Amino acid sequence: MQLLQPSLLPPATDIARHRHCEPYATVVLVGAYEEAGDAGRIAAQAGGGLLHGPFSAHRDRISAKRTMVLDLPLPFDGREWPARARIADPDRIVRLAERDPVAAVTALLGEVVPVTAGEEGDLPDQLSAALRTSAPPRIGEWAAARGRSREHVSRCFETLYGVPPAAYRADCQAKRAWRMIVESKDSLAGVAIEAGYADQAHMTRAVTKVTGLSPRRWRMAVG
Repeated sequence: MQLLQPSLLPPATDIARHRHCEPYATVVLVGAYEEAGDAGRIAAQAGGGLLHGPFSAHRDRISAKRTMVLDLPLPFDGREWPARARIADPDRIVRLAERDPVAAVTALLGEVVPVTAGEEGDLPDQLSAALRTSAPPRIGEWAAARGRSREHVSRCFETLYGVPPAAYRADCQAKRAWRMIVESKDSLAGVAIEAGYADQAHMTRAVTKVTGLSPRRWRMAVG
């Protein structure tokens, strides 16, 4: 593993939604930025950390202030990492990363203190939370129940998250199915039903699109 160094993020920049195939943790050392992705919209501050599972996707808005972060790789598996955390001693993690990245990751995992998200007030964030559940709503019905049109809600959501809500829902569902595929011994047909797909073929197409491999190939890979 190569030595890891902190990096400066471009100030006052809006980074379009993008995907990371490898899991990783971001330790915010200086400044701040906002991430809108798999865990909703998170304000990342100095001394905090964001943890991302495999195939995470998000949009970033970087503060105008000088912002420096350290990214560290996480184990590649199907566990659900806490989306946000406090890091007890960020400087120690940086010092270790400069000498021994493996030790830095080990230390990071020992210092992570999960932080519970507060109440999500904005309409797009409320919708994000609903779409991440195991029984996500129909977007038109969700909007109508709040006196809004589907079009209005979709525009507001895409402005913040960089993706239409229907695509966001499909992405979250596929990653939830992938975690079940690699972490459980249930039949693929059973996983498809539990993950909310009409059938196994539908799940196969969705998971392959997001991860690049079919459920059967993932099962072979994890033994």
